[in-house]
Amino acid sequence: MNNTTLIKEMPNDERPREKLMKYGVNLLSNPELLAILIGSGTRDSSAITLASKLLTLDGTGILFLADCIPEELINVRGIGIAKACQLVSAIELGKRIAVKPKDKRININSPKEVAALFMEEMRYLRKEFFQVLMLNTKNEIIMVDNVSIGNLNSAIVHPREVFSRAIKKSASSIILVHNHPSGNPQPSREDIDLTSRLMESGKILGIEVLDHIIIGDGIFISLKEKMLV
Repeated sequence: MNNTTLIKEMPNDERPREKLMKYGVNLLSNPELLAILIGSGTRDSSAITLASKLLTLDGTGILFLADCIPEELINVRGIGIAKACQLVSAIELGKRIAVKPKDKRININSPKEVAALFMEEMRYLRKEFFQVLMLNTKNEIIMVDNVSIGNLNSAIVHPREVFSRAIKKSASSIILVHNHPSGNPQPSREDIDLTSRLMESGKILGIEVLDHIIIGDGIFISLKEKMLV
């Protein structure tokens, strides 16, 4: 399809919306899914063409969209502020749905389960995010609290911020989770020291720090499994 071919000129079975309704969302390509979100193209470019351009803004393809901002998207001619905000909002909703516990509380039994819960949300983040997973006496998730957002290399965390919400929620224990934007989850000396301080604080408060999970790009490290704390 060239740039002047509009979606309305395509056969019905090839139009993204009609294709979705007839065959289901799983059969749509990434450009087709984005085209539905974009809604309409321009005089010179169809929505699918605009979607394809968005997917080539970065060498990582669709992964670029996981943590993009509207200002980056409006660099594509035909993507204005409204469309850019719509796309970023849809992506954020997807990330929130992916990590939100269902009505039935999730029981945590291993570091792998924690990593699976946070991996898709945190692996693409460009800054360090420090989150606290709060558990009840049955090791069921009560709440996830985003405690701190740092720079490319570190997130500043104070025990007061880590435990304040856990106290209010009557959490029995917590698991610390943060990402390394580099993609390498190897803990730094600061990560280990911080974990030790928070574990000591937890003992005083009666809220056990069970583990500290560091999220990389598709891989993770549990400080407890590695016996680093």
